[in-house]
Amino acid sequence: MAAPSTSLTNPQIPQFNGKNYDYWAITMKALFCAQDLWEFVENGYQEPVDATTYNALTQAEKDLLKENKKKDSKALFLIFQGVNESIFPRIQVATKSKQAWDILQTAYQGMGKVKITKLQMLRRDFETIYMKESDTIESFFTQIIGLVNQIKTHGENLEERRVVENILRSLPTRFESIVVAIEETKNISQFSVDELHASLISHEHRLSRSTNSNLEHAFKTQVSISHGRGRGRTNFRGRGRNSYRGGRGSPSNSSGRGSSPSSSSGRGNYQTSTQNQLQS
Repeated sequence: MAAPSTSLTNPQIPQFNGKNYDYWAITMKALFCAQDLWEFVENGYQEPVDATTYNALTQAEKDLLKENKKKDSKALFLIFQGVNESIFPRIQVATKSKQAWDILQTAYQGMGKVKITKLQMLRRDFETIYMKESDTIESFFTQIIGLVNQIKTHGENLEERRVVENILRSLPTRFESIVVAIEETKNISQFSVDELHASLISHEHRLSRSTNSNLEHAFKTQVSISHGRGRGRTNFRGRGRNSYRGGRGSPSNSSGRGSSPSSSSGRGNYQTSTQNQLQS
């Protein structure tokens, strides 16, 4: 009766497509160890530099060299089988397993470190971001969602609750009332980013309408005051100047000063009568 095949006999080779290199490398190492191949992948093996050196080997040494070549070829085959077609061109020129392994390690473990550094920077930006007074909710959400997507691209998934809490913390004081209302009336753990966005947009529109209404009222008040001052100055100056100028040059004033014929006539009759009484 044939024995059932085992995972060691027919191992499932993990596929590397350029992402999660560390996971792939650990899994492949376990596979190499199970097949007694890791020594060749990690350290390689020595070959004679030329035919003369090879001919100088004992038969046992030649047999061992042949066995080492066979194992190394098997390890190289597993590496070839373990990479995606898009990755294979990087290692297709490799003739030994160590050579192929080192190429991948240099290329992708280094990239992994760069990715970790970038992820740390994105986390810091996400935790320290604040909405500026000049920002709108739409522009601020664009920044936040952009950071969240980049963080996800670098391998970390942010819970929606964490995103909501961070947005609420990052809003300026003009949104304080809506923040308090949301925190007191909503279950933050079940409050989505889309719901928060809609609530903040509505609040921003109300703030905008209120601000525009106040500005319009202030403008109308200023215009009304300006018109009132204009009428006062016109009436006062117009009447004052007309009365004053009219007093100096008007017939009524001339009459009061004795310049009019009627006034002169009155004074002449009075003087003549007085002189006649004195003479008699």
